Amino acid sequence: MAPHPLIALANDRETKQSKGFRAVAAGLNGEQLAAAWQQEIASAPRRDQAGKGFLGKHPRKVPDKRRAGKDEEHAGMALVRWADGGKRGLALPEDGELRLLDWQVPLATARPEKEQGDADPNFGVGKIDLIGVGPGERLAVVALKVVEPEATRAGTGETPLRVLLQALAHAAVAEANREALGAELAELAGHPISDEPPALFIAGTPRYWQLCRKREAQKGAAWIKELERLAGEIHEAIGVPVTYLGLGLEGDPGWSYDEGGPLLAGEPELLTAWERTAGRVRPKPRARARKAAAPEEVIVEADLSRPVRPYGISESFAAGDRIQHPTLGMGVVQGEAGPGKIQVLFGEKKSLLVHERQPSA
Repeated sequence: MAPHPLIALANDRETKQSKGFRAVAAGLNGEQLAAAWQQEIASAPRRDQAGKGFLGKHPRKVPDKRRAGKDEEHAGMALVRWADGGKRGLALPEDGELRLLDWQVPLATARPEKEQGDADPNFGVGKIDLIGVGPGERLAVVALKVVEPEATRAGTGETPLRVLLQALAHAAVAEANREALGAELAELAGHPISDEPPALFIAGTPRYWQLCRKREAQKGAAWIKELERLAGEIHEAIGVPVTYLGLGLEGDPGWSYDEGGPLLAGEPELLTAWERTAGRVRPKPRARARKAAAPEEVIVEADLSRPVRPYGISESFAAGDRIQHPTLGMGVVQGEAGPGKIQVLFGEKKSLLVHERQPSA
């Protein structure tokens, strides 16, 4: 197993493809992810051993405008400013609240060395978008996906499965650094943090989830079903609860800038990422039996070896006979059409005539 199997899986080509990530999710289970989780913990960089902390490690220059690829970072900063050091919490849709304490929390101890490749403990290790305290005073790791209301794409490669796997890897590194990170969080929050495994929150703006659901068949039901299944199995196998959230922000994109950096335009809100029934895959309707095609009509040609006979109701005729009708003209008998009846083709029109009828007394 690779030193960072969750990160490697998150960066897999199929995981990043909108057409392929559902199949990858369907092939995963809680047991596999639990083994990968333990490997991530074993390979995690230890910032305390490098003499480095976790919280408040931000660039000195405060952002003063939007920049490409920085929306998650700026939105995270704005949310933490709104939370005011955890004094204000965001109500969760089900129960409890989420108090945000810091954004862009570093996990690596140094830049990865190319010579070591994925053997370097810092390989692929990024930053936690948001960190805080969840219900039960549990360490909360939050992955953000911010897409503005008018966007037409959710971001190249940023599938929900990839976001989940990256966030799970970040949570594993946080768990590996629990003592040092917990001490910093406890000081900032003003009270100890629970010893339980971190709670994981995948928070995307409504437009992110809408675009994800447009990219898959059945309005996203198939991949939603798989991600809901994985969330349950992760909780059971690892002890990490996974919650998919919608992040409601006022305005477009939802924040402005002042001397302190990004500032929310209004009150943020945590919503459910999708309706309860979104993951129910409707069974495909049974294929309707096709109606049997009508047999191709066969035209009986005249048997020229037989003489033309005048039509009479007491006469007996067979297919191929040529008859001369007093009003309909020359016709060719096509065959029996029931007891005492024949079908005769006159030009392009078929007519039903009687034959073999006994003459009246």
